[in-house]
Amino acid sequence: MSIFGSMKTAVSGMNAQANRLSTVADNIANVNTSGYKSVSTAFSSLVLPSSSGNYNSGGVQTSVRQSVSAQGDISYTTSGYDLAISGDGFFIVESPDGVPVLTRAGDFTKDPDGNLVNSAGFKLMGYSYDSGAPAVVVNGFSGLVPVNVAQSGLTAIASTAGTFSGNLNSGAAIATGNLPADNVLPMTTDTKQISMVGYDKLGNTVQYDFYFTKTDVTTPPPATGAASTWDVTVYRNGDAASGGTTSFPYSSAAVGSGTIEFDAQGKLLTGGSLLIDDPVTTGQIQMDLSGFTQLASDFAGKGTPNGQAASPVDSVSIGKDGTVSAKYADGTSKPLYRIPLATVASPDNMTLMSGNVYSANGSSGVTVTGFPQTNGFGSIQAGAIESSNVDLAGELTKMIESQRSYTANSKVFQTGSDIMDVLVNLKR
Repeated sequence: MSIFGSMKTAVSGMNAQANRLSTVADNIANVNTSGYKSVSTAFSSLVLPSSSGNYNSGGVQTSVRQSVSAQGDISYTTSGYDLAISGDGFFIVESPDGVPVLTRAGDFTKDPDGNLVNSAGFKLMGYSYDSGAPAVVVNGFSGLVPVNVAQSGLTAIASTAGTFSGNLNSGAAIATGNLPADNVLPMTTDTKQISMVGYDKLGNTVQYDFYFTKTDVTTPPPATGAASTWDVTVYRNGDAASGGTTSFPYSSAAVGSGTIEFDAQGKLLTGGSLLIDDPVTTGQIQMDLSGFTQLASDFAGKGTPNGQAASPVDSVSIGKDGTVSAKYADGTSKPLYRIPLATVASPDNMTLMSGNVYSANGSSGVTVTGFPQTNGFGSIQAGAIESSNVDLAGELTKMIESQRSYTANSKVFQTGSDIMDVLVNLKR
């Protein structure tokens, strides 16, 4: 046995306990840091070759482990921009130098430019709806932009598509006389009208009059095939005649026309779509008519176009699926961004960086990106933050244990030093 060896072993033990105290100090210091994940120290022995009559003491080495995958408690706040993840996944944020990294710290606020930034100064990233519904890039961060909630002024969106559904009475008479498509008087009374409001590029409302007129019936109706045919004609309501008992004749031609056919069971066969071509106001609106039926019931219909009238932004909200939506004063809403989440195969092995953020490495695996509530990713809770997963009572217990162990190792070192003094004094 070597006296120097026992002293070196004691030093190894003191260093190991110092490392443990460092992790305890880090955890206690960050007990109130949102999204912080606790770290712990693992010990493993170092063994030196020994013989049966001569034992060589070895030592101990430490490694730091992270509990990144452990969920922290969710605390609710009064800010709608505070975000917590319930389940798996990390926010993708951008560092001040433009590098994308991962974090669970969702204490976001608006910076002077309207970007959502957390307390460490990292910008929240998302996919924009500027080019339509976004698609996620599963193996990278391409296409991500800072989420900006500084929505001001008025916004108007022209109608480009819509749906029209309802029922056409199977007992309706076949029209006689002039059809709505003819736009001349006298107009047949065997037609049904319903109107729909769309929006032009400036946010003005444009009302369209839809006319449904039965023009043909197959007799006797076969088991399959067309049982009846209806003519569909659309005019701008602003062009309707005034001062009389009818809207005809309109001052301009129809902006849309077509036919729809139903089978003997009242199900739509052909004519499931109709194009409104109105260059004066909205442009083209593709209407979906596939929701119509022909049954023995009263005429009914409802239209739902897209688009939006000119309206100021009232508030911005964030949904569980990561959709950032602007709510307007008129009650309508519009999606602005979709916040994705990212994860790796082994989150506990990611590289920890300043600012409570992580980056993937060879031990953690590559980054996989997806939208919340899909493919195993968790959901986003607005108005809440994830607290640290530090167990304060447990950390204080570890502190006491480390203190006692450090003291014991120092006693071993002191004893070895005393023995060395005895050996030196033998010479005297």
